[in-house]
Amino acid sequence: MNPFAQAYNSDHTDNELIQQTLQGDRNAIDALLRKHQPYIYNVAWKMVQNPDDAADLTQEAMIKIVTNLGKFNFKSTFRTWAYRIVVNHFINEKKKRGNEAFYGGFEDMAHALDSIPNHDMSLAEQAASKELIREMNLSCMSGMLLCLNREQRLIYIIGEMLGGDHNIGSEIMNMSRDNFRAKLKKARKDLYSFMNKKCGLVNKDNPCRCHKKVKVAVDMKVIDAKNLLHNRKEFSAFKNEIAADADFMFEEIDRQYAELFQGMSFKPDFDKKSFINKVIEDANWQSKLNLN
Repeated sequence: MNPFAQAYNSDHTDNELIQQTLQGDRNAIDALLRKHQPYIYNVAWKMVQNPDDAADLTQEAMIKIVTNLGKFNFKSTFRTWAYRIVVNHFINEKKKRGNEAFYGGFEDMAHALDSIPNHDMSLAEQAASKELIREMNLSCMSGMLLCLNREQRLIYIIGEMLGGDHNIGSEIMNMSRDNFRAKLKKARKDLYSFMNKKCGLVNKDNPCRCHKKVKVAVDMKVIDAKNLLHNRKEFSAFKNEIAADADFMFEEIDRQYAELFQGMSFKPDFDKKSFINKVIEDANWQSKLNLN
């Protein structure tokens, strides 16, 4: 279940898994991490764009969660406690620079898009290249998120893409509800203003079209046609992974923009050995919790 949905409040299994973990049950910590890993990873992926950096951030954040699990006092929900750790790690992490791709924000991204020459495609060519066109679309939208600062990105991901309302969002971001709403509104305004000026998906008067950029993007190796980052058959979409009753905060006029971002790639499945085992085998927390 989407941990950013209101319905998650009725889920008590986290506390049971924590109690079992603190009693030395390795299977319980495995289940707890497996439950939250997809959401931590996909938030990380949208924060930094690069899947390998996202994997590193996910492992680092999960290790922080489990090494501090003994400090959890059950006075708040595990969701609030754990995702505050995740948020703080993602905001304060300084080593990886992939999440600062556009130092000049939207102005830099506009320049980058303008620097890619247009190459018209026939309808038949567009049909044959639909996977690459979708990759260009998703890559561009991922770049738009990177134009927001780290805090804005997290607020937008939580409030707009994952459907966390102002109560949940403010708890996780550790700010007032009014502040969360105001900052989400600002992030929306910045993104949507850029899209209205540049993106042909929302404003047909704009000259920028994904299919016109694909050939040159592939030639320039901006897109790797043999190793797509975003548009893979095994990926889902944010809108397919979030709860149907998520309390989205956008107005009807904003729905067109929000649904584009909710359609961005969501990685739902993981090889256990690539994430969970590496965290469980970390001696730092294993010794603290005395797990077998």
